[in-house]
Amino acid sequence: MDIEALRVFADVAHSGSFSAVARARRVEPSSVSRVIATIEAELGERLFQRTTRKLTLTEAGTLYLARIEPLVAQLDEAAGEARAMGRGPVGTLRLSVSVAFGVARIVPLLGAFRARFPALTIELLMSDAQVDLVRDGIDLAIRLAPGVDANVVVTRLADTRYHVVASAAWLAAHPLATPAALGDIPVLRFTLPGYRDRWLFRDLAGGIVTVPVGGQILMSNALGLRDAALAGLGPALLADWMIERDLAEGLLVDCFPDWRATATDFDTGAWAIYPSRSFLPNKVRVTIDFLREAMAGQLDQAGRAIAGSSGSGA
Repeated sequence: MDIEALRVFADVAHSGSFSAVARARRVEPSSVSRVIATIEAELGERLFQRTTRKLTLTEAGTLYLARIEPLVAQLDEAAGEARAMGRGPVGTLRLSVSVAFGVARIVPLLGAFRARFPALTIELLMSDAQVDLVRDGIDLAIRLAPGVDANVVVTRLADTRYHVVASAAWLAAHPLATPAALGDIPVLRFTLPGYRDRWLFRDLAGGIVTVPVGGQILMSNALGLRDAALAGLGPALLADWMIERDLAEGLLVDCFPDWRATATDFDTGAWAIYPSRSFLPNKVRVTIDFLREAMAGQLDQAGRAIAGSSGSGA
């Protein structure tokens, strides 16, 4: 079947009008009607219920639209990529990321990304709200937890590590001998489930300690927790990708440099997530490769900075 006929069908389904599609395409309404009639004849099914006032999809039409739209989109992307093989990826990539990670890790990479892919437009959507990749038209998302639904593909970009940090002045006034001491003082807490009630610690021998935590300051954004820790309001559990510069400059101190810390799982990282489909667009593929390479360099630098600052811990 002619792919252009499928595009006409999809346009009519979304607009609910032959005449509207005809005006947009600058053709006669009768030609649009003939295209739909031809498709219906080939399928042997009526795709639209027609009245003098309204045009609506039948059950068969709804099913047909759901099946053909992804195919048409993939064919269009494949054609565009084939034409642009010598010019690199083209089009717009919609990338979803949390506010803190976007500011700390993605924005600094935009210059290098533009230099490598000059024909690719990136639309960076920074939000801490949960988004539906398909419904919201997201090409790629970066998440700091791998738990997602079955309709997406997940690939690890980089490892991360969490630390309990505080300002040097706060730590001088509140020396902490072991992680268990956190149970007796107010800490700065993240509002996510699993982060606000207890923190986990693992020593060099592999022993794990669970410490109940409390405190009167809770925040939904890690950038705010970092600023509160810098202001001397208490210790916070923060990821290496956010605090390596603060540790290197002595603005924050790792309270327990000989312990691994986490709130949920010690195997923490950044994951790339994209809608499950048989055809992975080239713009998504090259972006994942770029992010994995660039973020590995960022996090290696973070690890060196944190290791260099560990001698200043309590």
